[in-house]
Amino acid sequence: MFEVIHSWILAISNVLYQPWFVPLLLIVGGLYFTFRCKFMQVRLFKESFKVIMEKPSDENGISSFGALMVSTASRVGTGNIIGVATAICLGGAGAIFWMWVTAFIGGATAFIESTLAQIYKKRDADGTSYGGPAFYMQTALKQRWLGVIFSVLIILIYAVGYNMLAAYNLQSTFAAFSFYDEAVTPKIIGLILAILFGIIVIGGAKRLIKVTGVMVPVMGVIYVAVSILVLILNITNIPAMIAGIFKSAFDFQAIFGGFAGSCIMWGIKRGLYSNEAGMGSAPNAAAKADVSHPAKQGLVQMLSVFIDTLLICSATAFMCLSTMTDPAAYVAADGSANAAGYVQASMGTALGSFGPIFLAIAMSLFAFTTLIGNYSYCEGCLEFIIKRAPSRGELLIFRMIATVLVFVGAIASAGFVWDTADMLQGMIVVVNVPSILILGGTAIKCLNDYTKQRKEGKDPHFIAKDIGIKEETDFWK
Repeated sequence: MFEVIHSWILAISNVLYQPWFVPLLLIVGGLYFTFRCKFMQVRLFKESFKVIMEKPSDENGISSFGALMVSTASRVGTGNIIGVATAICLGGAGAIFWMWVTAFIGGATAFIESTLAQIYKKRDADGTSYGGPAFYMQTALKQRWLGVIFSVLIILIYAVGYNMLAAYNLQSTFAAFSFYDEAVTPKIIGLILAILFGIIVIGGAKRLIKVTGVMVPVMGVIYVAVSILVLILNITNIPAMIAGIFKSAFDFQAIFGGFAGSCIMWGIKRGLYSNEAGMGSAPNAAAKADVSHPAKQGLVQMLSVFIDTLLICSATAFMCLSTMTDPAAYVAADGSANAAGYVQASMGTALGSFGPIFLAIAMSLFAFTTLIGNYSYCEGCLEFIIKRAPSRGELLIFRMIATVLVFVGAIASAGFVWDTADMLQGMIVVVNVPSILILGGTAIKCLNDYTKQRKEGKDPHFIAKDIGIKEETDFWK
């Protein structure tokens, strides 16, 4: 039965990742928004840092920084370590270049989807806001059924796909230690992780934001610092490393000889897994922010993509590649990659026995914040699907299922969890990207309104009718 399910997952995934399907949607969509927004990734990069430190006008509201930390908690996670290492092992060093490309153009996509989520967000009973792609599909596209499909996919990819994968990736890093028993250790780690996850989830959304707000910055800074240390210790290898990345990235004979296994495809797959631009996940967190103009949160979410891929993912890539450890040695006969082993071996060459220990600690923090950030998207989508607030009993059942799935992920096979995540993230792109391509003009008008007010020396405030929005909005009147 398990093999049958896995074979169906692979069949669907193989169709989704044909060059004319999900890769085309992501690249063409990202390029289209990049040009329409006049390369805002460069033009307004400095502006995004100004916006991030603004305080919410309502003491009950969530700041731009708070919303950023929730979305970054799901973006910055095990994908930044194991996902990047997998891309290098299976796609070559050139996959990193294509991850950079998807992150750069994905910054514009992230701006569009998060700005739309802000425009069409809803007011909660306590005056705070909530929303996401399901709501702009319902309100602006007037296609509630599409929003329901999107919400179902969000729950599947985060509670099932990504959280199972995060749990698996964490336990796999302990395989380097002598105490690791393949039959027992994953179960112990999975049980501990599930218990901790359950405790946090029962605490509710406010605690999620408080926990991630503390853990994500600390985790990211320490990890990048150690990566830089490894890079410095291997400084003489940097020229060869850079050359290897670009040589592999533009080896078109190898790329087009087998696109499915090429550095471009692995760069797109793992870039999407890492920064999620175009998936419509971060807008669920962006809609919670209390800002005076939707474009402000769009700029913040654009910055999140850069933090994730251009900073954290690059830290992992440079740390591994600078050691000149051969990634091909960590590819098994069945085509799977021992990504955790590759990272640990790379760190071990520079840091000795401290390397695997540090990675296990870093992965524990990354995985934990990933699990929390991922789950934070799910309850709102459940509410959208059933058109009401879930009862206490329904929420308890939902949270218990999510907790059990964390344990299941820890004891599942690598192939199953990776292939499931790849399939689901491809499916959600197919739903979200066409939607924002249709609605993108509204977000671009919003951006133009923002920059116009900035040039006039104002702190931008948004009124929906000023850019021709006819639909009723809860906030922008």
